[in-house]
Amino acid sequence: MSAYRSNSSLDGLIAGFDKALRVVGGVASSSRPNPGVHATDCELSDDERRHSAGLMRVNHVGEVCAQALYDSQARFGKSPAIRKQFEKSAREEEDHLAWTAERLSELGSQPSLLNPLWYAGSYVLGSIAAKLGDPHSLGFVVETERQVEAHLNRHLQDLPPQDAKSRAIVEQMRVDEIAHGASAQALGAAETPLPVRMLMTAMSKVMTTTAYRI
Repeated sequence: MSAYRSNSSLDGLIAGFDKALRVVGGVASSSRPNPGVHATDCELSDDERRHSAGLMRVNHVGEVCAQALYDSQARFGKSPAIRKQFEKSAREEEDHLAWTAERLSELGSQPSLLNPLWYAGSYVLGSIAAKLGDPHSLGFVVETERQVEAHLNRHLQDLPPQDAKSRAIVEQMRVDEIAHGASAQALGAAETPLPVRMLMTAMSKVMTTTAYRI
């Protein structure tokens, strides 16, 4: 039995490392069609294109972080039901990862060069949240998704009005993030303490400001 558990742990470690490499390497596939596929691709000025690309790079980084968070929380979660929910959310977030990467390519840009750093930091945070217990881990998801929703709302205001493709992607991402937060809340999320919420906001500010440019 101990040998079986050891092999299972090793298999999980290998699978996790493989996924991390694929995420930071930009290898992602979507299970749903890209929401921007039918949107009209209007002409953007050079400044508008750079701005859209910066915002979509930030969104792509957010999805890199989401993969790390959900993977670590699923790995160290205590309840099978909660682990299953994290895995489901991670699959949907991978759609976002693929969509934002595709839009970046269409805009003639590329993902953040710091993706390995974003992934590693988020994996550590997710692991800590999971080790505190499922209610706190779920609470971390609720607060994360609340901040992401607000962040996406700002992007819908900031994107060039004629950039319909980017806007369609961001809107679907917003819908999904709201659903993920609601699911975590329904599973028994604990309230995240104010100092932690403030720290999360500050860290998000650093990430978004840096990823917009690099």
